[in-house]
Amino acid sequence: MKSLLLLLCLFTLPCRAAEPQRFLLWPDGAPEAKGTTEDHQPTLDFYKPDAVPANGCAVVICPGGGYGGLAKDHEGIQPARFFNSLGITAYVLHYRLGGKGYQHPIPLQDAQRALRLARSRAAADGVDPTRIGIMGFSAGGHLAASTGTHHDAGNAAATDPVDRLASRPDFMILCYGVLSFDPAITHQGSVNNLLGDRRNDSALLDFLSNEKQVNATTRPLSCSTPPPTRPSRWPTACAFTKPARKTKSPSPCTSFRKANTASALPKTTPTSKSGPPCSSNGSNRMAG
Repeated sequence: MKSLLLLLCLFTLPCRAAEPQRFLLWPDGAPEAKGTTEDHQPTLDFYKPDAVPANGCAVVICPGGGYGGLAKDHEGIQPARFFNSLGITAYVLHYRLGGKGYQHPIPLQDAQRALRLARSRAAADGVDPTRIGIMGFSAGGHLAASTGTHHDAGNAAATDPVDRLASRPDFMILCYGVLSFDPAITHQGSVNNLLGDRRNDSALLDFLSNEKQVNATTRPLSCSTPPPTRPSRWPTACAFTKPARKTKSPSPCTSFRKANTASALPKTTPTSKSGPPCSSNGSNRMAG
């Protein structure tokens, strides 16, 4: 009887998802690092689908936090688990922060390195290197958009093989992002943390206003913002998608009528406000 009860207990215990595997972006030490702790050595947490087969697509997730902190749970771990449930591999990026003394261009360099590292691991992680995108929330959305508009094909002469790979994401998912540094529509706290004493440098503000950096090389994107909680983010999303449409980069600007910002995931089906649903273009690369 005791053996039977024990067996029943084992079968009724909830299954826990596997713990992620953590990789240092630079195993030999990050460039310009001020120390050796996690605040100074950026990492990428690898979340592999286990309940459903992996479909070869992957997303690098950039949590928000105003470039002063990282909302690692509801803008990192939870979205990663959600993607895993769809068969999509996820990598949560722990990038360095302006609030810890790492101002531009350090966070952008970390995100670019994360894309390169994910591509370098494609075979080992069961990922298609041409289907690796980036996702970001709030200030992480700015970092993701910056990565999507400031990229390169890699350095063929680099001694580090990771640096020989491209940093351009194959798609972008930007959630209530601080996409522009235009003083009229931006989140000033993010600007202050990322730029510090250079916060009033007009040329730098233009460079990091991603709506001004979109061109024909910008990959498909989806912008979303929950108006009831983050109404100020809607103008930045629309400012970013307008030039993207002009350059023929698919760019649905999506509004979630009801959103749960505690989990950063939508509760209802999104409705398209300024372009076709993302399922008709960019997200097909995610689904398989």
